[in-house]
Amino acid sequence: MALAITVAELVEVSELDLGAGSWRTVDQERVNLFADATDDHQWIHVDPERAAQGPFGGTIAHGYLTLSLVPAMLKELMTITDHGRGVNYGLDNVRFTAPVPVGAQIRLRARITETGKRDDGGVRYRVALTVEIKGQQRPAMVAESIYITYPKD
Repeated sequence: MALAITVAELVEVSELDLGAGSWRTVDQERVNLFADATDDHQWIHVDPERAAQGPFGGTIAHGYLTLSLVPAMLKELMTITDHGRGVNYGLDNVRFTAPVPVGAQIRLRARITETGKRDDGGVRYRVALTVEIKGQQRPAMVAESIYITYPKD
């Protein structure tokens, strides 16, 4: 169950472990749809027969596909109950540390590392992100995401 927190409570947080979400399968259909959306049809992602002979023994998800799933996975861990609007402010130190084989399950582990009130009434906060692969020691991705949120008017 997601942590429910208000914007006012969020600004008071110095560091908070959000835990890990549920596992989700990355299937070939999702990889193919991402390839179509981004015009990245590299064979390692979309050609199972050729990829079976490649370095990973099968197709793998795009690193940016893994990254693109973070907002949905983060919603599972935290909800800002009085969120009116917000923006993804950016990312720091994004690393794709292990390939995600098609058919693998991934989940997000997250931790708020810093918050701060802005002069415009918003709150900027940083979240350390780790996308784990079920059954593997090395994560698929590590990064730090920066968000700005504003309470409802």
